[in-house]
Amino acid sequence: MKNIQLLGLLLVVTGSFLPLVHVPVIGNWNYWKLDHYLAIACWIFSACAVFGIVNSSAKIVRLFGILLILLFAFTLLAVKMQSLQYFSFLPFKSWQETFAGIVKLRWGWIVEFLGALLLIFAAGNKKINNRTQI
Repeated sequence: MKNIQLLGLLLVVTGSFLPLVHVPVIGNWNYWKLDHYLAIACWIFSACAVFGIVNSSAKIVRLFGILLILLFAFTLLAVKMQSLQYFSFLPFKSWQETFAGIVKLRWGWIVEFLGALLLIFAAGNKKINNRTQI
């Protein structure tokens, strides 16, 4: 199980460097270009998950996997709200929504969520063999 958890952790960390958002004319943005504080929070949660993996604590790994998913969901919501706010100078609401729609999400989010889900589901309870030998 530790190997799967480490793979999930590797996916989360490398996912922070992959393209997450595409802004026309500007290009692709990863977590570090989106917001440094969110990227640092992602790495702190990942470091805490490493602590849980090393100490074989499934509860800690599961907790920080859930926190990572919440962080990613918050970031997606923040990107959507910021793109709507960025075009607030336009006079009509439909124009704002149309121009905000040109900011596209990229494939890096799949890697991020997959890594966090691996952290959560690979941290299953250890099954103990209760068979007695006669």
